[in-house]
Amino acid sequence: MQKKESNKAGFPSMPELLAPAGNFEKLVTAIHYGADAVYLGGKEFSLRAKAGNFSHQVMVEAVQYAHAHGVKIYVTVNILAHNVDFAGLDNYLLQLQEAEVDGLIISDPGILMRARKCVPDIPIHLSTQANVTNAQAAAFWFEQGAGRLNLARELSLSEIKEIRGEVSGELEVFVHGALCISYSGRCMLSNYMTGRDANQGSCAHPCRYSYSLIEEKRPGEFFPVEEDERGTYIFNSKDLCLLERLPELVACGVNSLKIEGRMKSIFYVGGVTRIYRAALDYLGALPIEAWEKPEEIRLPQVFVEEIAKTGTRGSTENFISQRPGSSEMLYTSPRAVQEVEPVAVIREEGDAPLVEIRNVLESGSRIEYMLPGIESISLTLTRMETEGGEEVVRANPGNRVRLHTEPSLVQGRVNGILRRNKQSDQESC
Repeated sequence: MQKKESNKAGFPSMPELLAPAGNFEKLVTAIHYGADAVYLGGKEFSLRAKAGNFSHQVMVEAVQYAHAHGVKIYVTVNILAHNVDFAGLDNYLLQLQEAEVDGLIISDPGILMRARKCVPDIPIHLSTQANVTNAQAAAFWFEQGAGRLNLARELSLSEIKEIRGEVSGELEVFVHGALCISYSGRCMLSNYMTGRDANQGSCAHPCRYSYSLIEEKRPGEFFPVEEDERGTYIFNSKDLCLLERLPELVACGVNSLKIEGRMKSIFYVGGVTRIYRAALDYLGALPIEAWEKPEEIRLPQVFVEEIAKTGTRGSTENFISQRPGSSEMLYTSPRAVQEVEPVAVIREEGDAPLVEIRNVLESGSRIEYMLPGIESISLTLTRMETEGGEEVVRANPGNRVRLHTEPSLVQGRVNGILRRNKQSDQESC
């Protein structure tokens, strides 16, 4: 994507918002909630082999759907390749060209070289796994034909600014999502422990496991691994969240803001995308004078409150200001307690919209509809009916029912998500 030009002198260009799409439903959700572009993987050559991913035909349909909504599609071809992996690569790249994808996300120099020769008209985006941590490396990759670099997650804001000042190509940074304990995601732990190669797309996520210690002369005796008695998840990083640093990232000229999460739920994809979309729109509406000191720009508190409802492991700003320490880890469990959960997705609009249930829902529950943007509509569920008109008091995951609410959900749109606060719903029962 070409850098968006500002129509006001002294006003920064708003970067692209790039969201994950592990399958077609997540793609549709990301687009519904405001993504400018989505990234996805095919059935081969992708580092998220366990995501739903896209067959060739479904990828063609995904590109058509995205383009019809003014959204771009970038495809991950980002494994660290061995010789055997090049069999079939050229044919796969030609299929992607036929599908009219808008960019290829590549980390391996050999795959990059083949892409330049085989499909020279498709822009190349360098993956974060290429470990770009300095301006000289950035310049090198631009010379090799990359049009965009996803910078290493181990960079501070000042380092990003320095790189931006020395190169003219597009720069992309991760702003939200899970962090790998290994440098820029290059990890061998999964391979050693399970035989599943993270660098080939099959990570078993051993950094989320709970660990114990065995002493050599005491086989079978397990001792807890503890740090200040806080727990045993010693590799388990909190999730990245740079929401409150968006003004500085925008001001320094980053071209694309990337959300991690092809393996995550539609609730995560939709929830996070809508908040970052709303934040960028808020920043885009600020007066020019505000950008004289971007470090002093503050998002309204509602943005922080909303992002907390989507989190899975707490949040950290990682390296953006300083090197992370023990406070950036979640020691007590593989994930934090989530107080908000999705309950349904709208499939047909109307006064009593038809929805697909995602968590058990009962009449009388208090729920919220997540509007595109930062606002939600609070509702009380007064009645549910099957598609055949039979009233039910309880709906289970996978059921399709019509919801009667107070107030009526006339603002509901297809692919919109309904959620609930677990605690408030329990109190209503």
